[in-house]
Amino acid sequence: MTAYDERPWLALYGDQSADYEMEFDNALDMFRAGVARDPGGDALKYFDGSISRQELDELSDALAVGLLANGFSAGDRLAVYLQNVPQFVIAMVAAWKAGGVMVSINPMSRKRELSYLLKDSGATVLVSLEALYDEVAREVVPDTDVRLVLTTSELEFQTRNDERLFAGMSRQRHEGTTDFLEFIGEHRGQVPPPVELKPDDVAFLTYTSGTTGVPKGAMNTHRNVVFTAQVYRDWVRAGWGGAIFGIAPLFHITGLIGHVAVSMLVPAPLVLAYRFEPRVVLDALLEHRPTFTIGAITALNALLNAPGFTKDHFASFTSVYSGGAAISPTAEKAFLEATGIQVHNAYGLTETTSPMTVTPFGSPSPVDPTSGALSVGVPAPNTIVRIQGDDGQDQPLGEIGEIVADGPQVVSGYWGKPEETAANLPGGALRSGDVGFMNPEGWVFIVDRKKDMINASGYKVWPREVEDVLAEHPAVCESAVVGVPDEKRGETVKAFVSLRAGAHTTAEELIAHCKERMAAYKYPRQIEIIDELPKTVTGKILRRELRDQPPAG
Repeated sequence: MTAYDERPWLALYGDQSADYEMEFDNALDMFRAGVARDPGGDALKYFDGSISRQELDELSDALAVGLLANGFSAGDRLAVYLQNVPQFVIAMVAAWKAGGVMVSINPMSRKRELSYLLKDSGATVLVSLEALYDEVAREVVPDTDVRLVLTTSELEFQTRNDERLFAGMSRQRHEGTTDFLEFIGEHRGQVPPPVELKPDDVAFLTYTSGTTGVPKGAMNTHRNVVFTAQVYRDWVRAGWGGAIFGIAPLFHITGLIGHVAVSMLVPAPLVLAYRFEPRVVLDALLEHRPTFTIGAITALNALLNAPGFTKDHFASFTSVYSGGAAISPTAEKAFLEATGIQVHNAYGLTETTSPMTVTPFGSPSPVDPTSGALSVGVPAPNTIVRIQGDDGQDQPLGEIGEIVADGPQVVSGYWGKPEETAANLPGGALRSGDVGFMNPEGWVFIVDRKKDMINASGYKVWPREVEDVLAEHPAVCESAVVGVPDEKRGETVKAFVSLRAGAHTTAEELIAHCKERMAAYKYPRQIEIIDELPKTVTGKILRRELRDQPPAG
């Protein structure tokens, strides 16, 4: 038995983790149990609008009936291309009721990215914001398997129409699409036939970039979803005594579990505010008085620095967690001083359906005296986290290696990618690609990343994808993309570019080229044009050498 199997962190849990089992076979049963416990209670709050659990059940029933009537069948995929709006949750539950799988798509995805995600997932239904359909999806959908497009507006389910978010917006109807709420209205009052969802059936596909930079659809199962929702409820105290505020984007695994799934389980109201705008969020905190949220530390810091912020904005909170980007001890202290609330750390990946490690509520994370890193918590219940060397063998406690997780939250694999599944999930355990260590008490610390992934405001950016877009510019000969420190984003994307002989361009033109073709968090904020990129004798570009060199000028 290794030190990891002995689980030194159990002292923090006591005996409670010994019998920690799934309470429901699938996420749909979890949702229905919440409706039964509190049918008249608010499921969703959106500015001045609200949807009760009973109404959410009825809306998703009607949508599921409509989907089935239009050829949707068990195992089919429904893609959701939305911001944090109520329609996201309605579509998710309806997909389950129709026996299908939801595909969550980043609303910042552009044509190139959306095309890949729709084709790779084989989605037959797309639920999209009207503006996103007009700007992006209109030209993409004809070349995919999508047969039904339901469009909707961020203006629905509320009447406030805050100018800070919705200035100049109006309803748009597009040829070849069907209005989301009109579609539901055609089937309102109808109930879909019973559906049998097994624990190992896929609940949703969430796309992540692998070591090659090619997006992979992680198959998050119903077992994964129910288990991690329980972890949020029991170990993070999500939804205890009040509403959950949706700071994280719902398409992201943190939003899917730490906001949507746990709100269904508790049940607790979920407060949505379209997209993250600090002043709007602060107003919503005062209006709705939530008790829990989880988001990237960059988002939390933006709230602290927003005009008008006071400690009262967080007065209702009992539990605040951060994930997606590492918290420094300085940031942790600053948040405590500003709000009076201890921000706790959690760590996970898309492939672990949110947390693999979590700081138990009320237990501040220790700081490693050598590296100065703040711990990202201890392994979640029923989860074994190991630190392994390049040979795949367990490292002694305290030694650095790759973080590997095995537990009920680890996905079954990647959609349609058996080779990548075998490489990244050998034997069902996830090789995270992150490097860290575990101390004798079981606290996990992340000290580096194994590959060249860039973490910009909690979003993962893979250099190769940016380099591929730069290569499309006729003046570019070669490029290398690295992450460089940034006060606001943690890291930001920087590209070093060499030009073709006789070609001319500017950094500004190249940035604009990328901005047009990529999600906002991906395109490089800095570009430096140099004569030649440093390489090894075999021709491999030395990214580390570029990353470590001082800025030009």
